[in-house]
Amino acid sequence: MVKLMSEMLKINEPQKISIRFFDDREVRALWDEQNVKWWFSVLDIVAVLTDQNDYTKTRNYWKYLKARLKKENSEVVSATTQLKLLAPDGKKRLSDMLDYNGIIALGKLVLL
Repeated sequence: MVKLMSEMLKINEPQKISIRFFDDREVRALWDEQNVKWWFSVLDIVAVLTDQNDYTKTRNYWKYLKARLKKENSEVVSATTQLKLLAPDGKKRLSDMLDYNGIIALGKLVLL
């Protein structure tokens, strides 16, 4: 049975959370101690790559792109995991996350 990454990271325990900036844009990230790597918010990365300031438009673009990539059996979608991040409304919500390699692959797809 597949465990959610959020279960493996034990959401209730303190986590290393990082807010990074790329071209003056916020990119949220969580540290995964078990796998020794950072997980980055897909929505934040998509906003940077598409130069989009509107959260709703970014979310809709990712929703469309994710559906298209699922149909194509893209490894980017299969590498996506969901973790709880602080959302713009101040609540913790499950968010699509990718590691460094997934972000590089996503960038190649978005910038085509």
